[in-house]
Amino acid sequence: MKKYDEISKKFESAWDSLSEKQTKECEAYCADYLDFLDKSKTERLCVDEVVRRAKAAGYKSFESVMASSAPLKKGAKLYAANRNKSIILFNVGSKPISEGVNIVGGHIDSPRLDLKPNPLYEDADIGFLKTHYYGGIKKYQWATLPLAIHGVVFKPNGEKVQISIGDDAGDPVFCVSDILPHLGKDQSSKTMAEGIDGEQLNLIVANMPLGDKEVKEKLKYRVLSILNEKYGISEKDFLTAEFEVVPAGKARELGFDRSMILAYGQDDRCCSFAALRAILDTKNVETTAVAMLMDKEEVGSQGNTGSESQFFNYVLAELMNKQEKNYSDLHLRRCMQNTQVLSADVGAAFDPNYAYAYEKRNSSMLGHGLQLVKYTGSRGKGGCSDANAEFLSVVADIFDKNGVVWQIGELGKVDQGGGGTIAYILANAGAEVVDCGIPVISMHAPHEVTSKVDNYMAFLGYRAFLKR
Repeated sequence: MKKYDEISKKFESAWDSLSEKQTKECEAYCADYLDFLDKSKTERLCVDEVVRRAKAAGYKSFESVMASSAPLKKGAKLYAANRNKSIILFNVGSKPISEGVNIVGGHIDSPRLDLKPNPLYEDADIGFLKTHYYGGIKKYQWATLPLAIHGVVFKPNGEKVQISIGDDAGDPVFCVSDILPHLGKDQSSKTMAEGIDGEQLNLIVANMPLGDKEVKEKLKYRVLSILNEKYGISEKDFLTAEFEVVPAGKARELGFDRSMILAYGQDDRCCSFAALRAILDTKNVETTAVAMLMDKEEVGSQGNTGSESQFFNYVLAELMNKQEKNYSDLHLRRCMQNTQVLSADVGAAFDPNYAYAYEKRNSSMLGHGLQLVKYTGSRGKGGCSDANAEFLSVVADIFDKNGVVWQIGELGKVDQGGGGTIAYILANAGAEVVDCGIPVISMHAPHEVTSKVDNYMAFLGYRAFLKR
């Protein structure tokens, strides 16, 4: 009979597996990740940063590649940005694209507050901006936080005006108010979900009225005057603009040992950054490597920049048509049937403070490596994508052979709740897909927690998967 150690699974911290060299690499990787988070607080800003990094690594735009008469050869590297809200990177392999591709697919949108089209008003000599929350948030978590505003306005002449207030040194910040505990009797009798409702998520933005006796709404006028002087915009521009409200401040190291990261937007920019770094670090491949960094996952992946859109299929078809002159829809269907995907989205890390919500034996642990999630969904696997054993074993073998520390996880107890990712979308097209991401504590909160070593293992795992 074999010894217990030979046939049992050891559950150990991924930190224990790192050599001195790898520990330094992990720290350098996470320093770069912190910088990425600070520059990428919205999906538009994220795409801008990805394009900058891709160009520096020799990637060409999809449009320039398609405009060229040169054939699409092995080693071609390109990016396809979709309306500046999602972006897909390709490293073309030696095999025809129609024989399948390897994809690591994450998303770059995160829960936040959006300004309403008519947001600006004043009441009791306080200026406010009205918001509409985006994604699954706990509304009470957004009260009294320092908040920043990032947005874009397109003027009638087509000029693009980018707005960013609250994240630069010396900038003012904004906040949502909360009622003082001395007067909070009615609020305290409500559930946490009811403590602050959506229409109370109004930003405080001004208190000093503009000294003009003829103007009735002096605070509103003051705010509009400031915005007009700095950005050249008027109240009418709010109707067509996009403004996103996010926590102000920089991503930070967490803990006495600086082993973790506390930051806004780690769901899912931690996985998307790992996918980006992985494909930029990938050289020659047989099977075309793809990194998908998508929008709208937090609200269902619909729309022309989400994973439900046909943008990826369009780009893939154009590339196959450039590679194989006799291209037909059959090539696209064949490609997806032979495609393998890591759906790179975060998972729930076990939190001892809320142990009642988790089934510990099947939960991922912070600092125990990259997380594989065989199935998502709710309760009876409703709405899930369920990876088959054949593909799951292939992925596990890749990780084992490349020194990637990984673990299996679920999203809490069976009847506690649930959730999903973009996995089902590519699975519906015929691809082999498994969810594979970084464990997170306080997911969807304004500031989320990840372990540095888990981030590093995600980079190593995604790179090993793409390099085949």
